[in-house]
Amino acid sequence: MQESPAILFRVALAFLLAVAGGGVSALVGISHQRLCGLISFAAGTLMGVTLFSILPESASDMTWWELAIAFGSGYVVFSLVSKYVYHVCPACAASHFDEATTHRFSEIATALIVALAIHSTLDGVALAAGHEASQATMQNGHERVDMSVLLAVCVHKLPEGLALGALLLGAGFKRANAVAWVAAVESTTVLGGVLGLFALRAVSMFWLGAVLAHAGGGFVFLAVHAVFGEMLKHRKAVVLTNFIIGMALIGALNLVLRTI
Repeated sequence: MQESPAILFRVALAFLLAVAGGGVSALVGISHQRLCGLISFAAGTLMGVTLFSILPESASDMTWWELAIAFGSGYVVFSLVSKYVYHVCPACAASHFDEATTHRFSEIATALIVALAIHSTLDGVALAAGHEASQATMQNGHERVDMSVLLAVCVHKLPEGLALGALLLGAGFKRANAVAWVAAVESTTVLGGVLGLFALRAVSMFWLGAVLAHAGGGFVFLAVHAVFGEMLKHRKAVVLTNFIIGMALIGALNLVLRTI
C-alpha cells in the first residue's frame, strides 16, 4: 500500500488547484481574454505529456496497432461525449461559453456536469496510472511519465476551475455556491484516482500502457479543441506561443529526468 499516499497526494493536489481556480473566479472574476494564455499553455502541456511521455513509454510495452487502438479510444470517447453530451472541459471549450450560453446555464447544467465529471475522472485515473507505471519499473524510465502527467494535469486544472467558476458566476450563482459546485464536480478527479489506485495496482505493464495511451488520446482531443477554439477568438500568435511554451516545458522536464 506504499503507493496509496503518493497517488492520493497527486489527485488531491489536482483537485485543490481546480477549486483554487474556482475560488479566484468567485472572488475577483476573470475574463476570457485573461484566460486565453493560460488555456493555451495548459493545452501545450497536455499535448507535450502525450507526445514526449505517454506515447513513447506506452509503445515500449505494446505493438503499434495496440497503441493506436488505446490512443484512438481515448480521443473518440472525448469526441463522442463532447458531441452528444456536452463539452468535456469548460476551459478547453471556453470560446463556446458566450453570454447567451451562460444565461441559459440551467438548460445545460446537467449535461455539462456529466461531461466534466467524465473528464475529471479520467484525469484521476491518468495520475494513478502514471504513478503505478513509475513504481512498476523504474529502470525503464517510467518515472518521467509520472512527473509529466502530474505537471500537465495540475497545470490544466487551474484554468479549468477558473472557467467553470466564471461560467457559474455568469449564470447567477452566488460566490460560495459557485465554489461549492466547482469542488463537487472536480471531486471526481479524486474518485478517478481512487479507482485507479485499486484497479491498476496488480495489472501488467501492457495494461498500464494501454490506460495511459487512452488518457493520452483524451489529452490530445482537449489540446486540439482548446487551441483551435482560442485561435478563433484571440490572436493566433499569443495562442500558439503559449501552446509551444507548454509543450516545451514538458519536453524539458523529460530531458532533465532522463539525466537523473
